[in-house]
Amino acid sequence: MKARILLVEDEENLRSTIALNLELEGYDVQCAVNGKEALHLFKYHRFDIVVLDIMLPEINGLDVCREMRKENRNLFILFLSARSMGSERIEGLKAGADDYLSKPFNLEELLLRIEILLKRKPQVAGSNNVNSITINGRNINFDTYQFTTNNGHIESLSKKETLLLKLLIEKKNQVVSRDEILEQVWGYETFPTGRTIDNFILAFRKYFETDPSKPKHFISVRGVGYKFSSE
Repeated sequence: MKARILLVEDEENLRSTIALNLELEGYDVQCAVNGKEALHLFKYHRFDIVVLDIMLPEINGLDVCREMRKENRNLFILFLSARSMGSERIEGLKAGADDYLSKPFNLEELLLRIEILLKRKPQVAGSNNVNSITINGRNINFDTYQFTTNNGHIESLSKKETLLLKLLIEKKNQVVSRDEILEQVWGYETFPTGRTIDNFILAFRKYFETDPSKPKHFISVRGVGYKFSSE
């Protein structure tokens, strides 16, 4: 899947030049011309990296960065700014940026910094070598999207159910945030409704818990996310 970049720059010629070069490198690029538009796009789309000017109309880049960081800890943010003093770099990094490049800059250096950030991206769901697992006597095969009940009856899971289940199991005993689930299971498709993930967890409890009303394996952590417990 192509990495998606949100480019936030109010200077038209510079914005067009950067966007063109990013697209030539194979990235999927969306552009915003001010801070307000950037936050709107961020709300309704998923991005791997935000390339963000600091001196923006409507809402400045520092405040945009802070708002984005509140919602997504895994998003990479790279500041572009004519403000090159050391104290201003520190201010940008404190706001939550991962990198800071001063204007004027070398375009090749920008592309290299983006490439380096993307190499830090965590593995997506399904990339580990967990092919099957047994929970309460029910064997799950992640390759066929099926599980076998205690009496030998075979039930099928949807692809999204399988991806979510595999993600939780690969991170057993760790809390997986809703943001990470959206990123790794739904990717860049239309977001599910707020209840969709909850309904998947309820289905897992029905499939695999001895008593779905008192779950021991599929745990909701209020305000954070979900956890699979092997205990």
